[in-house]
Amino acid sequence: MIPDHCDVAVIGGGIVGLAAAMALTGRTRAAVVVLETEDRLAAHQTGHNSGVIHSGLYYKPGSLKAQNCVAGREALYRFCAEHGIAHERCGKVVVALDERELPRLEELERRGRANGLQGLRRLGPEEIRQHEPHARGVAGLFVPDTGIVDYAAVTEAYARCVRAAGGSIVTGARVTACRRDRSPGGAAADLVLETARGALRCGALVNCAGLHSDRVAHLCSVEPGVRIVPFRGEYYDLVPQKHGLVRNLIYPVPDPRFPFLGVHFTRMVRGGIEAGPNAVLALKREGYGRADFSLHDTVELLAFPGFWRMGLHHWRMGLHESWRSTSTAAFVAALRRLIPEITSADVHRAGAGVRAQALEPDGRLCDDFLIVEADRMVHVLNAPSPAATASITIGRAIAARAAERFGLMPRDGGGTPER
Repeated sequence: MIPDHCDVAVIGGGIVGLAAAMALTGRTRAAVVVLETEDRLAAHQTGHNSGVIHSGLYYKPGSLKAQNCVAGREALYRFCAEHGIAHERCGKVVVALDERELPRLEELERRGRANGLQGLRRLGPEEIRQHEPHARGVAGLFVPDTGIVDYAAVTEAYARCVRAAGGSIVTGARVTACRRDRSPGGAAADLVLETARGALRCGALVNCAGLHSDRVAHLCSVEPGVRIVPFRGEYYDLVPQKHGLVRNLIYPVPDPRFPFLGVHFTRMVRGGIEAGPNAVLALKREGYGRADFSLHDTVELLAFPGFWRMGLHHWRMGLHESWRSTSTAAFVAALRRLIPEITSADVHRAGAGVRAQALEPDGRLCDDFLIVEADRMVHVLNAPSPAATASITIGRAIAARAAERFGLMPRDGGGTPER
């Protein structure tokens, strides 16, 4: 049952939305309600990723991604230990496949050290094989702070914390409209959210709607300035007989032009080895299958000028990823660059995830977290990887903004809003 009123409504039951709700209920006296469209939490980006706890290696020093990933990583490790969530700080190896990639590997190391990563170590070909006996490359970088976890389990733990602190979570509650309260008895600042479960009056809202965050902003009469473009990442599983080819995590050196990390090998915390993902344009916001198509989503995307500008600059990459999506042989060829022993018989198609990537009107892929404030609102408009890793610190940052902007009282009973 949806409540009649709350102080803050959080739209979105993924890991960022629940982290924001956890911070709000834990640090303020606000009555918080989480509204989730689906019938379960972590239904989309959170529940479809590879479960990697990122170290903070890739991100531009000083960026929101870098700041939140490094601090959030350690907060997440502590949270998992305290709440009995299976996780492991296993480390990963980033491999340069040829001499041309060495400058990019050096830049990764520079960024990692600038971001405060401890224990980074350059590897030669023999040292790569000491960590990953079946991997090949001309040089590598060992990153000890990388780990693995089940983010759906983390989200459920966040939800338990929200409920324990008095917050409410309502599933099956897609938000369809947002209006200002104009009734004579209503407070001037109140918002009314129309949902599939009924109306909710709230003093303020936090938009963490992921794949639909730009649309929710529009519902709230806020121009987001970006458009969400869905990129599908497809995975393969290694057959059990070949699990011994991968000890932990093996990554290539990524292409700095794109916010994607390239196909890689990940040991899963629940068992098994996952390979992928690629990054192919999806023609539906929840387009997990290659045949999934939404006329509305596609027309909306084609009508956005930034899409055509992106395509003009990156069509080769798009064609390459599309071919790798349809051809198992092409996908395996990418995997063989890291582990030459892999064959098509060693893998089978597994699941897929869809990344909500914000696109600028000039065609640039937004490369950092993007949070926009409006009257009685905070909109999280770009929170792809490493948002799951950084979810606790992102949630705290959102709660701090909301507390200051909405005048929320701290839970300790002090007389001023939390800063």
